[in-house]
Order: sequence, then structure tokens, then C-alpha cells
Amino acid sequence: MNGHVTKKGSKYYVVIELERDANGKRRRKWFGGYKTKKEAQAALVQKLHELQTGQFIEESDITIAEFLQQWLEHKRSQVRPATLRSYEWHIRRHILPYIGHIKVSKLTPSILQNLYITLQKAPRHDGKPGSVSNRSILHAHLVLHEALERAVRWGIIPRNVCDLVDPPRPQKVDIQVWDIEHVNRFLLAARNDRYYIAFLLAITTGMRKGEILGLRWIDIDFASKLITVRQNLSFVHGQIYFLEPKTARGRRAVALSDPIIEALKRHREIQDAERHRAGVLYEDHGLVVQTELGHPVTPRALDRSWYSLLKQCDVPKIRFHDLRHTHATLLLKQGVHPKIVSERLGHANIGITLDTYSHVLPNLQQSAIEQLSELISVQDDESNANCEGRKRAEGDD
Repeated sequence: MNGHVTKKGSKYYVVIELERDANGKRRRKWFGGYKTKKEAQAALVQKLHELQTGQFIEESDITIAEFLQQWLEHKRSQVRPATLRSYEWHIRRHILPYIGHIKVSKLTPSILQNLYITLQKAPRHDGKPGSVSNRSILHAHLVLHEALERAVRWGIIPRNVCDLVDPPRPQKVDIQVWDIEHVNRFLLAARNDRYYIAFLLAITTGMRKGEILGLRWIDIDFASKLITVRQNLSFVHGQIYFLEPKTARGRRAVALSDPIIEALKRHREIQDAERHRAGVLYEDHGLVVQTELGHPVTPRALDRSWYSLLKQCDVPKIRFHDLRHTHATLLLKQGVHPKIVSERLGHANIGITLDTYSHVLPNLQQSAIEQLSELISVQDDESNANCEGRKRAEGDD
């Protein structure tokens, strides 16, 4: 295991003697070229050190596109279908068209930084005006980072280039929520809609769309007035999946009020009538939200009903997911402790809740300090003067 420095033209090169191949043939690895002999000698010492400590990695010819395809195949059995679809989407849209042809071993920080700059100027893929968002670029960066970590473990590259690059910071998006007047106006307009119960649960429990569509009757304890979130529905590539919550906090109990319990009972009576009419055609999955024949409801079908109702009533146009934000905001404004809100939403920790709904907190602080001020007697200058006068009068006596 040795090497030397040699000169070709005006450049200096490091030549490392590697182990012979299976046929006993000598193998050499060249590195360079360096401008000075001193630079080459320093590189030689570094390469020999890497060989001696087992850190030396032979350069691979595999391209980023080839490697990411292998990585996705390995991830297929390790992540949820929706997560895999997200990985595939970012790789296909944001990575392969720009750097897929480059060898993994040739990827440099400058190439990666230029990729992010290019993406910031690239048009959106959904046809909407504007360029690719910083949040999408950050997600692409995180996908590539995770993939390259595997490349390091597999011995394809010595280090993860993503660690040397700063992705763009995502802009903080203002959360759109309804006030209580908007909520009541919408629920009145939606009272006869097939998916009324889904909208009601979103507003009054803060559950996610997939959690509501995956909710079963066995997950509701009518006596204790509790919903236990045990699964969510995911729809990927035309296939429905029922998956457990990602985290322990996601598997949670959510308290219900008496009006919501009564609404659920009425909804179950309607569902029982549909089951009776459909007869053998009914495929009961035990879900709270089902089609007339008992089939699971896809997120897209729920969205169609949602946006149709928004056109019929005079309320701000928000996403279905914003009903979750509306639920949290209304609770916080009512003085409910953020810890309780965090538990209802299934956040990993209260910090996420406080950060997400920080826009509500300044108003709550003002309200709290005003209430405190009502309890504390603060004397002004006139009061102080009267007090001093009384003291002097008492002294004279």
C-alpha cells in the first residue's frame, strides 16, 4: 500500500497503488491535477492515511439517477405508500431533470447549490403562477440528504455533500382560519350534505382528513364521549390503505361534546338505513364516513363536496385542512391551555403547537394582562399625592 507523486505537463498527480484484482493485475488510482508539487504531496499523505484507516473509497461510476432508483427500491418496504410517493415526486420533478446524469462521486456542494438556485427560478409543476417554493426545494434537499446517507453507508461516497449546503429557508405561510360566525354559516349550508359529519368532526375535533376518513364506529366510545384515533386512510396511485398513526402522539383520545355525540348517532341511523336498502350490495367496512354502498371515501371525493359547498355560502375560501387550524385557534381564543390543544391535535410536542399558532398568542397575552390588571390596584400620581396628604394630616394629629 503505497503511492507517489508524478508530473504530467504542468500539473502534479497522486498515484496510489491499490490491491491487485482477482487476476493478480496491478491497479492504480490517479488523483489530480494539482498546481504545485507541495499540494500533491499533501494529498498523497491524506490518501495514504485514508487507505490505512479504511476510509478510502474507490470512485463509483453510478449516476445519481441510477443510485436513487436503487434507493427507492430499498425504501419501498420501509416507508408508507404516501411517503414513498412524495420521495418519487421530488426525485422526478426536482432532482433527476437537473443532476440525474451526474455521477454520485462527482456531486459537489457548488453543483447542489446551483441546483437550488435554478429551482427557485423554475416554474411550478401544477401550472399555478410563480416558481418552485422554498418549502418544496427544502423537501427535495431532505430526500437527497437521506439518500446520500445511504450512499455513505454503502461505501459509494466518503461524505454527504448535502451537509455542506444550505437549502433555502421556506417562507412561513399565514394560516387561514374561520371565526365562529363562518363556522356556523358553513355548517348550516352543509347540514344536508352527505359528508356533513366529516366537516363537523374536522371543526370540532381537529382531526386530519385521513383520520376522519379512516375513523370506525368501534373507535368511538359513546358512553365516555371519546374518539380514539387508531388509523388513517391513505389513497396512493388509485389504491386505498389503512395505516396506523405515524407516532405514539398521533394515536390519541379526543373528547366529544354532547351535540357531536347526538350528531354521530343520527348519522349512524342514516347509514343503517342505507345498509338496509342496499342489501347484499353493501360492503360494510365499519367506517363512519362511507359511500351509499359502504365503500371507503377517497380524499378527492370529500374535497369535491367541500369545494362545492364553499361556493354556496358566504365564507372565506380555505382548505379542508384549515378546519384543523380553525379548531385549534378557536380553542386557544377560548383560553384552553395549549397543552390540551396539542394533545387533541396529536402534535409530537407542545412546541409545535405554540409555533404553529403563534399568531394567536399575542392577543391572548393582551387579554391575560388586562384581566390581571383588573385584580391589581395601580395608584397614579394623584392617588399618591392624596395618600401623602393623609399621612401628614395624621402626623399633625
